[in-house]
Amino acid sequence: MKLVAFPVRMAAVEPLTAFSRWYLYAIHGYFCEVMFTAAWEFVVNFNWKFPGVTSVWALFIYGTSIFIVEKMYLHLKDRCSIFLRCLIYTTWTYIWEFTTGYILRQFNACPWDYSEFDFNFMGLITLEYALPWFCASFIVEQLVIRNTLRLRYDENAEPGAPTLTMAMANGHVKTE
Repeated sequence: MKLVAFPVRMAAVEPLTAFSRWYLYAIHGYFCEVMFTAAWEFVVNFNWKFPGVTSVWALFIYGTSIFIVEKMYLHLKDRCSIFLRCLIYTTWTYIWEFTTGYILRQFNACPWDYSEFDFNFMGLITLEYALPWFCASFIVEQLVIRNTLRLRYDENAEPGAPTLTMAMANGHVKTE
């Protein structure tokens, strides 16, 4: 095997900032809200247009909530099972949804109303969403948070410039 010698610039990579992660979480939540409401409209009213709706408040609500779930994940990941963590996240989601809904309602700005649901509380939360919130918390932890925490920022990279990629095998640079 021929060894190839080339200069390797070790990039100064850092984890994403808290604000960058919050932003990604906000966009994720906003998108999921639009997709959920579109799917709901289809299932309930057979509307093939899939009109998904949300409020600009969803950016703050989801970004902050998922950022807090990230902190919970980091604290709980080695202490309890995924099932228990998702129960905790779901409980948090209900607390957060009720709190933000209650505050927004004071300004006539709450974008949701669950009054038509059988198991609602003040129209701000409903138990009918417990399973979807549980499943969403699993997806958020396993896909969104874990992958977002793996992202790195290279402060020396030039926008649009190709990056040097090194194939690694067992911790060694592959030379083929």
